[in-house]
Amino acid sequence: MIHSYSLNGYNIVLDVHSGAVHVVDDCLYQLINMIGDIEAAQLPENCPQDIAEKLSAQFSAQEIEGAFSDIHELVEAGQLYTADEYEKFSGMMRPSPIKAMCLHIAHDCNLRCCYCFASTGDFGGARVRMSAEVGKKAIDYLIEKSQNRHNLEVDFFGGEPTMNFEVVKEVVEYARSLEEKHNKNFRFTITTNGLLLDDDKIDFINKEMSNVVLSIDGRKEVTDRVRSRVNGDGCYDTIMPKFKRSVEKRGHDQYYVRGTFTKYNKDFAEDVLHLAREGFDQISVEPVVADPAMPYALTEEDLPEVFAEYERLAKELLELGRQGKGVNFFHFMLDLDQGPCAIKRLRGCGCGNEYCAITPDGEVYPCHQFVGHPEWLMGTLEKGDFDAEKQEMFAKATVYGKEECSKCWAKFYCSGGCNANNMLYAGDVHKPFKVACEMEKKRLECAIMIKAAEADME
Repeated sequence: MIHSYSLNGYNIVLDVHSGAVHVVDDCLYQLINMIGDIEAAQLPENCPQDIAEKLSAQFSAQEIEGAFSDIHELVEAGQLYTADEYEKFSGMMRPSPIKAMCLHIAHDCNLRCCYCFASTGDFGGARVRMSAEVGKKAIDYLIEKSQNRHNLEVDFFGGEPTMNFEVVKEVVEYARSLEEKHNKNFRFTITTNGLLLDDDKIDFINKEMSNVVLSIDGRKEVTDRVRSRVNGDGCYDTIMPKFKRSVEKRGHDQYYVRGTFTKYNKDFAEDVLHLAREGFDQISVEPVVADPAMPYALTEEDLPEVFAEYERLAKELLELGRQGKGVNFFHFMLDLDQGPCAIKRLRGCGCGNEYCAITPDGEVYPCHQFVGHPEWLMGTLEKGDFDAEKQEMFAKATVYGKEECSKCWAKFYCSGGCNANNMLYAGDVHKPFKVACEMEKKRLECAIMIKAAEADME
């Protein structure tokens, strides 16, 4: 399987099953497109006459012959028209010990973001906060379910976790006290809207958290429109100085400013660039995933504008890199040399298998986005259980069990997409959400092009 496209002056050919990426000249690019998506054994020894005749108006016979010879060399090197060596592993997927947990430390929030998937923080239920007792039980649960895993991850989430920060501190202290006894190493993350940040919280976060996610959507007018306080006021002017202070004290390491773009700001490249101008160099601005009926939702009709904006953003970020002002934009970060392991390629995130979410009352769900959907309950801390049937289903939810994904060129990069989004908006964990898929493919094309351009600059 191959995927070819032209972007920003680069002709790019991706060999899906080997992961090889080729930047080629016009003759080779057109030749590959005319040959089509074939198996290596079907490649003729010499260029077919009808193809050579079609290309002869633009290229000499020597150029065509040379390009066809190059194709043969790539095939022999295992970098073009390669066979699928991954599908045979899809049936071997088995449940794994849990290694990561999302702690819903507060089902409450001091913002009322209009697009919030968590129903402005309460996940469709009461506004409650996790007790220290439940938090500690969650750590015990993770230690037990992780079996022999050494490195464990805990994400403090909400709502807004700083509304329950004393419990955050107690849970961290408790986990640290058990590391040596159980041969565990905890890595903590916190996601915050920043309203309650102060120097004490910043210092604790920077000391104990391996990563911190700082939620802001970009420009003041964009952020204040969709991320209002409970009383309707905006939040930008309060949180921006606090986020700058946090990053300054952190030393620009292991953080993200993380935003969401909606139909209201399809010029989201301006929000990324605004955050870069404000001094942030680790940025994630992601598309809202929502019911198409919502006024802020991105729908299929918005895709051409979104695609054009991703391409513009890619070019802008390349220019910043040339100026020595490089920014890591999360959705354009791609490792073409090593990349994820085979298991990660086939099933993506560990939702419901290696990863779970814990609610304030101690219920266990596949991930934070399944919370509020009781049919997906997987257990409780009180019982100490974890639904084996659901876990096996998630473990086996590979790209080869998702019919549309199995035929897609991007399958080993997105690994079948977000299970929760698939369930919520396509009606089935095994059916990809089309709008999200199309945006993911465009981001991948931009990311690969950026790699090609960066190699060109070396």
